[in-house]
Amino acid sequence: MTTKDRIYRSPAAIAGGVLLLAITAWLGTDALVQGSGRVPWLALAAMILVIPLVVAFTLRPAVFAGQDRLRVRNPFRVIVLPWSQVAAFRSSYSNEVVAASGTKYQLWAIPVSLRARKKAARRTARAAGSPPGGRRPVGLGLGFPGTGSVADAKDAADGPLRAETDKVMDELRELWEAREKAESAQGEVSVRWAYEVLAPALAGAVLLAILLATG
Repeated sequence: MTTKDRIYRSPAAIAGGVLLLAITAWLGTDALVQGSGRVPWLALAAMILVIPLVVAFTLRPAVFAGQDRLRVRNPFRVIVLPWSQVAAFRSSYSNEVVAASGTKYQLWAIPVSLRARKKAARRTARAAGSPPGGRRPVGLGLGFPGTGSVADAKDAADGPLRAETDKVMDELRELWEAREKAESAQGEVSVRWAYEVLAPALAGAVLLAILLATG
């Protein structure tokens, strides 16, 4: 039985991308319809350049984790790593997968949120200060020491609290450790450039440069 890939994407990036595309379409269409002289051509060139880049950095990034391999779709490249070729997953200021060759690939679809990490650390600290049984003293909610909530205490019982993207990295590590020695998870790393993004962006940049140079 074939298991579907787990797909990881950034909801915040998708929402931001949709908003940016809407603004670009609105401004660009207005310039195309209402503009005069060279303005419509400049607007068209700018849209051809900007739209692929917005899609590349917001809507496109995704990580597909299957039974046999990890597929990383970054803004300009697609990297496929059989689990046997994964050496480690690392999280610091960005989340990365390290290949057996030592090459690092950033996971654009799983961005690190330092704010979420700090929030999780604060909740862990509050839970650690909760009295046995998770009961809350009179001073709860006023920021006094030892006033962790019942929810914090329950979460702490299951282990240290983690930011969402850190939980995702934990899931990827677990899947890698479970599948790295599987016969079907052997193979070589492949990297493909996203020409479907690069070509239109380059065309837009060239057209825009020509229009500006001849203006």
